[in-house]
Amino acid sequence: MKETATTKDTPEEPAKDAFTYAHARVCKGEAGRTGDWRSHRPVIDHGKCTPSKSNKPACYLCWLYCPEGVIRRGIPVTIDLEYCKGCGICAEECPTRAIAMVEEKSGRSSPVGAPEER
Repeated sequence: MKETATTKDTPEEPAKDAFTYAHARVCKGEAGRTGDWRSHRPVIDHGKCTPSKSNKPACYLCWLYCPEGVIRRGIPVTIDLEYCKGCGICAEECPTRAIAMVEEKSGRSSPVGAPEER
């Protein structure tokens, strides 16, 4: 049996292959926006993040291991804080340590990867 992969490879839609996929999908459940449950939130240092640094679709281990499916696989990588529960798995799996977990402040902030509101 021959394995095939698509060849689409753009910053917005990285190539998909038969061996790499996320098991979680973003869905709006009965609990609604669950991001306010967390005590720590992930912050991405795009100077260390492989896709952002190389401007190529690569790595995405944070996306692969996120149990909530709230990480967008793109350039730059972003995290939907409305649904992120702050488990820290993305930070643990990042090989370049580009994701740090910081103590949550009161109030909502913009998606991780986007400029901070002041």
